[in-house]
Amino acid sequence: MIAREDQDAVAVIRLAREPVNAMDVELLEELFRTFRDLPGGTARAVVLTGSGSAFSAGIDLGEFLGGGQHYVHNFLPLLNRVLEAVFTCPLPVVAAVNGDAVTGGCVLACCADRRLMADGDGRIGMRALRTGLVVPRVALEVLRFAVGGVLTTKLVLGGETHRPKVAKNLGLVDEVVAADELRSRALAAAVRMADEAPRDTFNVTKGQLHRDAVERIDRYRRDEDLLAQRLWVEHQADGWVARYVESATDTG
Repeated sequence: MIAREDQDAVAVIRLAREPVNAMDVELLEELFRTFRDLPGGTARAVVLTGSGSAFSAGIDLGEFLGGGQHYVHNFLPLLNRVLEAVFTCPLPVVAAVNGDAVTGGCVLACCADRRLMADGDGRIGMRALRTGLVVPRVALEVLRFAVGGVLTTKLVLGGETHRPKVAKNLGLVDEVVAADELRSRALAAAVRMADEAPRDTFNVTKGQLHRDAVERIDRYRRDEDLLAQRLWVEHQADGWVARYVESATDTG
């Protein structure tokens, strides 16, 4: 599910659940363990990327629909823990967005300190409302920190995805690079960030920058996560998510 390769003191972490690296419980558990163990290791920076033609298509809605209420009660808290672990990772994190990054995949990319996206047909954005699933507080705060409140509102309520160059113009990604240069450019960006400041200075500064977002997560997530969980279960059962999956399949 997760492949790791260290190069030049950079941990290259690759989502490896093809074809589209959709998130299920197993992938999230491995990703959480990987990021949890990073601070005590030898890596000085991280590159997070996907396999094949996608960064991550977000939640595996097939698994979600088949898992019932118990699956939701396990999955949603785990998703929140993963997003927070990546967002608050004390090392520099660069997202190398190699293709589609949709909803959960978009938020995961936005957890990074810098986002590079391969030029091409990949799309990035949010479709959560169309699926009927409430966006958790952690995800909202990650998006708000990455792109600001106005664009977060447009992304979440608009339900649109964007090609790389449009995403750059919006500020959703920092750079658009040739697909065959994505890995090398992401590695170079990660090394540069690691070299620009002492490790402890970077860690403290990143914590300061993230502090308001983390405090809002802590303040609101208990009530909001309970509500989100209830609505996820409700729309799992009432057919809304299933209809979205069917319509997405029909349109390709």
